Amino acid sequence: MNATLRLQAPAALATLATVAVLSAATGAFAQPWPAKPIRLIVPFAPGGGNDIVARTMNIRLPALLGQPVVIENRPGAGGNLGAEIAARATPDGYTLLIANNSLTANLSLYRKLPYDPFRDFAPISMGATSPNMILTHPALPAKTVKDLIALARARPGAITFGSPGAGTPSHLAGELFMSRAKVKLIHVPYKGAGPLVVDQMAGHVTISFTAPIVSKPFIDAGKMRPIAVTSEKRWAGGPDIPTVAESGFPGFDVIAWFAYFAPAATPREIIDRVAADIGRAANSPEVKERFTLQGIEVSPGTPEELAAFIKRDFQAMDALIRELKIVLD
Repeated sequence: MNATLRLQAPAALATLATVAVLSAATGAFAQPWPAKPIRLIVPFAPGGGNDIVARTMNIRLPALLGQPVVIENRPGAGGNLGAEIAARATPDGYTLLIANNSLTANLSLYRKLPYDPFRDFAPISMGATSPNMILTHPALPAKTVKDLIALARARPGAITFGSPGAGTPSHLAGELFMSRAKVKLIHVPYKGAGPLVVDQMAGHVTISFTAPIVSKPFIDAGKMRPIAVTSEKRWAGGPDIPTVAESGFPGFDVIAWFAYFAPAATPREIIDRVAADIGRAANSPEVKERFTLQGIEVSPGTPEELAAFIKRDFQAMDALIRELKIVLD
């Protein structure tokens, strides 16, 4: 009897241990999301539009989600580096991406991408939209689009225009402007709008196509001069600034958008929860007031609305890129 008990005891203990491990694992998987901080990848340098939108939304978003939202800037390759990192992340809701037009434009711009914006991402919600602005240094003798064109034609190949990166809406706005105005400007890409604005104020680039969310403080301080906005309608934050369309180029309309995505296969209940909290954050008085001061519009919506939007945006960007014959390696 004693021998039998001695033989059975280790097996019983092993069984109990296995049950304990399985119970612990089941409990861990059963934890409600989110149970730890969420990583938000910003695929551009600090100080740019994506970064500012993410940090402005973070005034309220972490409290609504119940966990910190840790911003991780991963600039490079026109947003492709950060997008690839997000696309390859585990689809558990703990890695998100805040992207702009480059996410869809890069599909047409690059011969080969390490991700597919439609296959590898689950749309969550739009965050904000904004026009871009043609900005000059105050010392430049060009106060209107007409002045700028005359200057560019008088100095062919001598006028530089900066953008936050190849394939960004700012870059495409500059390329479209060159095509419509029949002028030659030299494109200078940066790893984000923050470094670009610093260099432009220092006189290292002649003009830029930059969103007000980045440039407004410098405009207000008189360090940069806006001569036109690239959207179809005038910018509410500067109603006296004409549009490029009004300046002789009807149909000119390029805006910047900033939206949230998750890796494909992220559970739908998580997508819906984040989308709802983005809407609440964007429409909260604190965030909405900050966005208004920054000169951009809050535009939250459903995952389905964002999915439909990026399909339309891709079609428009693809047509534009083909028209301009732009190819990046």
